[in-house]
Amino acid sequence: MPTHHRRRLGGTHLILVALLALLGSAAAFAAVTGNASAHQAPSSVPSATDNGPGHAHAGPSPADFADIRRAPRDAPAPAPGPEASTGTFTARCGRNENGHRNPDNFIVTPGVANGAHHVHDYVGNLSTDAFSTDASLKASGTTCARGDKSAYFWPVLRDIRGSGGQNSGRILTPDSVALTFRGNPAAPVTAMPEGLRAITGDAKAFTAGTANARARWGCTGVAGRHFTDRYPLCPRGSRVVRLLDFPSCWDGQHPDSADHRSHLRFPDAASGRCAAGTVAVPQLRMELAYTVPRGPAFAVDSFPEELRKPVTDHADFADVMPRQLMATVVRCIDEGRRCG
Repeated sequence: MPTHHRRRLGGTHLILVALLALLGSAAAFAAVTGNASAHQAPSSVPSATDNGPGHAHAGPSPADFADIRRAPRDAPAPAPGPEASTGTFTARCGRNENGHRNPDNFIVTPGVANGAHHVHDYVGNLSTDAFSTDASLKASGTTCARGDKSAYFWPVLRDIRGSGGQNSGRILTPDSVALTFRGNPAAPVTAMPEGLRAITGDAKAFTAGTANARARWGCTGVAGRHFTDRYPLCPRGSRVVRLLDFPSCWDGQHPDSADHRSHLRFPDAASGRCAAGTVAVPQLRMELAYTVPRGPAFAVDSFPEELRKPVTDHADFADVMPRQLMATVVRCIDEGRRCG
């Protein structure tokens, strides 16, 4: 080390320098001494185009996109049985034209501002934020028809052309939002309990595994094909679609649970039946359609370590419907009618 550089360091710093030099830690040595040449990254560190821990641009990568024609065909839906509830009820809540957004999640991280670390779009309840409670939600206004004060939310989708860094880029408002409550192929449905919390998908599916990954990605005009782990590249004139189905077999007791999943499960994929000890409630399906830039130029917001992967897409719902409206929803579904 040059003499003039040594004189700027105190005794403690000189001891640290000596120890670090002996250990051969070039990066740490540079941090103490300010030696810029020692900041050269070793060849084992991933580059800005990689998706490893050193990924500089926080995803996604070009490999996260694929032509929708390469998507697997959807599994067939269970055939309706004699006790099937085949009707639907559509909640008409808009598409967040008023720009209600924040990085909160009162279901998973109640009382924690920025608890989601990514921005959510909201429709329905006008007050939804980190500090929402049953009482505050009931006291608020709503964008939904028929007095439905439920909270419906999902991570925003962004145009990422020219952006850099975590969750950057212009937020895209959906062209359309369809919120449909559906029946069960094996049984009538019963009313959701007041205050029911529900989540679908897994915001941490990239790092924690895909067991709870449920969101599907498709394109308008391309029926029967969806990705779970790729963003779709759609034909010209087609829009990107996010399809988010919620669990619908309730334990009959609890409006929420510690993991926000145990109280509300998905029906059996083959038969559509709910497991013993659970009852079918109306199943919420969110279908969000977007006009996006051509090519691999859009992504959902995510936790930083999730690299904006499509498999992390998810959504949340809290039931704040008036009880009379919930009774209407159940009756429409069980009677096989289309309501909304």
